[in-house]
Amino acid sequence: METIRRQCGFINGIDVDEEGTKGGLSLGWMEGLNLTLKYFLKSHIDVKVEEENEMVTWRFTGFYGAPVEHDRKESWELLRYLKRRNNKPWLIIEDFNV
Repeated sequence: METIRRQCGFINGIDVDEEGTKGGLSLGWMEGLNLTLKYFLKSHIDVKVEEENEMVTWRFTGFYGAPVEHDRKESWELLRYLKRRNNKPWLIIEDFNV
C-alpha cells in the first residue's frame, strides 16, 4: 500500500496491510495537515485532523463495509462505536458495499 500511496504523490500516510488476497487500506495527505491516528482495523482508518493555519480540529474515517450481507451488522456497529467516541465534526469516506 505504501508504494501505491507514494506513487500517487502522498509522502505522509497510514497504511493497513492487506489480509490474504484482500486489498488493504491507505490514507495519504499533503503537507499542512497534522493527523493523529485514533483507531484502525482491516476495515477502517480513523484519524484526528488538525489544519496548521486554522484553529480547526475534525475527525476523518476511511471505511470499507463488509462485502457479505450477513456481516454488515458488524460494520454498522463499528460506525456507531466510532460516533460515540467523537465530539468533533466528522467526515467519512466509505464503501459500504450495499
